[in-house]
Amino acid sequence: RFPGFDEPWKPVILSSILHERNEYAEKDGTYEHATLSKEGIYGKTARYDRDFLVSIENKKYKVTHYNDLCYNPANLKFGVICLNKYGDAIFSPIYVTFEVDEGADVDFIGANVTRWDFINHALRFQQGTVYERMAVSPEDFLSIQCYLPSKNEQVHISSLIRVLDNRIEKQQSYVDALKKYKRGAVRYLLSPKSCPLKNARWTTAKLGELGSFVKGAPLSKADISEDGTPFILYGELYTTYNEVVTSVKRRTQAQVDELFLSRVGDVVIPTSGETSEEISTASCVMLPGVILAGDLNIFRSDKVDGRIMSYLLNHVVNAKIARIAQGKSVVHIQASELGKLTLSYPDENTQKKLIDFLSKFDDKIVIEENALTFLTGLKEGLMQQLFI
Repeated sequence: RFPGFDEPWKPVILSSILHERNEYAEKDGTYEHATLSKEGIYGKTARYDRDFLVSIENKKYKVTHYNDLCYNPANLKFGVICLNKYGDAIFSPIYVTFEVDEGADVDFIGANVTRWDFINHALRFQQGTVYERMAVSPEDFLSIQCYLPSKNEQVHISSLIRVLDNRIEKQQSYVDALKKYKRGAVRYLLSPKSCPLKNARWTTAKLGELGSFVKGAPLSKADISEDGTPFILYGELYTTYNEVVTSVKRRTQAQVDELFLSRVGDVVIPTSGETSEEISTASCVMLPGVILAGDLNIFRSDKVDGRIMSYLLNHVVNAKIARIAQGKSVVHIQASELGKLTLSYPDENTQKKLIDFLSKFDDKIVIEENALTFLTGLKEGLMQQLFI
């Protein structure tokens, strides 16, 4: 509690502070067409680079205004509920939108009901027996009881959350800017035409001429255990690891042939993904004895440092990889096709200089990402303690 606030929180029914808004579009082109996700409301015109202004045939679309509380009855279980910070818009009538009563602080109510604790509580009112069809009707949602402090204390709490959100947003922007700058630096430094290092010598060759490929071990998520040998799954290249891997999060009790155990400098490339852009990624494993598993191409070379190769594959020839990927719903790429890729790489001395610089840049990014993780963890902890 903030100093000066000691009166008990009072139980209230949501219907006393939320009022369902059933306003529909009336004029052609009046509102931006928007959609709802757990990250918030966003306009479709900007997102998809198309004109999504409501047409005369779409008068049944609902109108939402700034600071409305909106949720998807069918997807509340996925956290699809948020305050409208986008502005006046229209969206599908499947969504529900509420106006927040003036007697309550809008941001406090938004922070309260978008917590997972509250969402799980709301799901007790679910309709349907199949999880995928669970839905929370507006009537059931409004019948939920929650506890509220005085409006003055609500404002104090929401102000604290807002400050923390702003700090997290700035930290995320800083991390994104560092990564964007690094991508530009890698492309600049690993191009024979722009590299500023004197005496750098460049060789052009096909990837298959620089090393050999091995397919990853036939393991999956089902093989994860609390302890055992460290191992990497292909999906983690998209979510967990960057260009250079110096620590591994997963463990497995599975036993594999020595062929599938990493050697320092191995480069792993996914063999499948959802999009051609997604599949054009790679990571260099700087640890021995890690099991490399699950739809991975393992590239081994004694001519090019694996870290340099990883930077090249991620930022210089990634477009070429995307072009040779095959498939629609699931995209695949074969080692034989990767081996045909042509790229230019610098001499050994230049590789060492570039690795030294880029590793320092990576260290900086890790520090700032850890700061971001700390801030988001701090908010999660506070959100568990600030509400009843």
